[in-house]
Amino acid sequence: MSPKITTELLKQLRQVMKSPKYVQEPVQAYIVPSGDAHQSEYIAPCDCRRAFISGFDGSAGTAIVTEQQAAMWTDGRYFLQAAHQMDNNWTLMKMGLKDTPTQEDWLVSVLPEGSKVGVDPFIIPADQWKRMSKALRSAGHDLVPVKENLIDTIWTDCPQRPCKPLITLDPSYTGVSWRDKIVALRSKMAERKVLWFVVTALDEVAWLFNLRGSDVEYNPVFFAYAVIGMNTIRLFIDGDRMMDPAVREHLQLDSTLEPEFKIQVMPYGSILSELQAVGAGLSPKEKVWLSDKASYALTEAIPKAYRYLTPYTPICIAKAVKNASETEGMRRAHIKDAVALCELFNWLEKEVPKGTVTEIIAADKAEEFRSQQKDFVELSFATISSTGPNGAIIHYKPVPETNRTLSVNEIYLLDSGAQYKDGTTDVTRTMHFGIPSAYEKECFTYVLKGHIAVSAAIFPNGTKGHLLDSFARSALWDCGLDYLHGTGHGVGSFLNVHEGPCGISYKTFADEPLEAGMIVSDEPGYYEDGSFGVRIENVVLVIPAETKYNFKNRGSLTFEPLTLVPIQTKMIDVNLLTQKEVLTYSISACFPWMVSPFPSPGGRKKLRKKGARKRMTGSPVPVRSKVGCFHNTVMQTSCVCPTATSESAAQAPSWAGSNRQGKH
Repeated sequence: MSPKITTELLKQLRQVMKSPKYVQEPVQAYIVPSGDAHQSEYIAPCDCRRAFISGFDGSAGTAIVTEQQAAMWTDGRYFLQAAHQMDNNWTLMKMGLKDTPTQEDWLVSVLPEGSKVGVDPFIIPADQWKRMSKALRSAGHDLVPVKENLIDTIWTDCPQRPCKPLITLDPSYTGVSWRDKIVALRSKMAERKVLWFVVTALDEVAWLFNLRGSDVEYNPVFFAYAVIGMNTIRLFIDGDRMMDPAVREHLQLDSTLEPEFKIQVMPYGSILSELQAVGAGLSPKEKVWLSDKASYALTEAIPKAYRYLTPYTPICIAKAVKNASETEGMRRAHIKDAVALCELFNWLEKEVPKGTVTEIIAADKAEEFRSQQKDFVELSFATISSTGPNGAIIHYKPVPETNRTLSVNEIYLLDSGAQYKDGTTDVTRTMHFGIPSAYEKECFTYVLKGHIAVSAAIFPNGTKGHLLDSFARSALWDCGLDYLHGTGHGVGSFLNVHEGPCGISYKTFADEPLEAGMIVSDEPGYYEDGSFGVRIENVVLVIPAETKYNFKNRGSLTFEPLTLVPIQTKMIDVNLLTQKEVLTYSISACFPWMVSPFPSPGGRKKLRKKGARKRMTGSPVPVRSKVGCFHNTVMQTSCVCPTATSESAAQAPSWAGSNRQGKH
């Protein structure tokens, strides 16, 4: 992977940083965040400004360019990728490591006295502006808004902003109509005594109106804002997509409605002026509710005395707690996903030894199998298909320059997912098509122990996800290993694969407590630079747990895995597992609704009832072993499940396995 040569681009940027055509006064530093005007993690090509100026295209990172230097802050998922993609004009700042300065500290250390630091006020969140402005001001510098984005002034071939058709979702998918969601939101507004609510996050707009789009690849969202009043609804959106009869019928745009449900459609670009008008018309004690992660520009449109800011909006929290229809949809989506991936693994088992399967071919084949499933829309992120040393690049994406051939001599890591109309999937499996080394099995097993520890955890109501992060790391820590990413993230329901406000990570203490109905990932890993990567990921549902006692009547929670994709058991060193871990893993292996690569007539019928597609040849379905359990966890030499016979173990391929909790 050749780095992008940025010498000329940086020269042009530094020129416009001083040009009176673009800035009122010269700025000595310019900040290029990774997000868009909606503070999205994944963005459209027209918003990839940081990637344009630096070459680094990971989903998280902030570039800062001064008159003499250029620096990039990113987290442990992207250390190797950023180092490969950026040229020597850039200094990589490895966030989370103790010797890495914060952006504010670095700016203070390199800027001349009384400097001005510029940033696009639409791209930087209000809470980040507040924190950075305070730090710079205390050192004698000023953070200043630059009205025109300076990257756009030098990006001559910037793509157009997408404006693609919308998808309508009826209550069979969403569980609640958009009108009922508006009523619930207004109830929350009344509780907080606010008159207006501003929706800026793209997935929150999509969720509120039961609409989906495709303006951002892999994320079924569309560019829009919404402003909800106690008696008005304003939707800011461009394009002729609002003329689609299905959309008009869905939003009842041509119907006679009560005034409080009549949607006013307004131009996307008019949001700032409309908010300024709202702010100017407020009476004393009237408030406008915004997320403190909304852009600084939109936040400033409302006078400070009239703002009501919270870290997470009621839409964000309601969206995270899935209702019964959304949960059932996620179950269906994961059954279909398991069918597709088991077919893929069966295909890989046959084709990899031939030496003709590359990382790109494997990724394309995974998409092909998924695309055959009902209600498939698109992938939920770019497939991470990585073998050997590429597996150590945590968010690696194969390109022709780096495309390795899968072999029987290297570990293969596949992190992939899909968007179905009934749910979003995200699953990682690590496998070997030959004989893994003792060290590779050891590392894999430590990761598996952490994965089991999280999945089997029982914890009190009110627990925040970051308190569970160490569960996943304990086995690795015991032998001096670790990984530089979070353990889990929230997952949307046919929405963004990364969703707040819940998660499992050492990096944040501002996450919301886990609640029954939330869906998160469980994905510990280990990465040996230059050699291999290991990650095991399931999507899990937070559910109530039954415990012997109930301290202060607060109740307990645990996780139910939704992912049904087998784990390759020949990667496991069983001797490193405790009896409890063996039991936990083996029980999950024998759950009647788990999947197995060996179809039986009864199993096919049963899985069809659960929603999988009819063509089942080679597809995963339950199989009853001779000992009476639905068994599909098999090793080459021994089986994790204590009830399996050696004869049943010999019948399954080396990659078969499972991980869903259940009973014999």
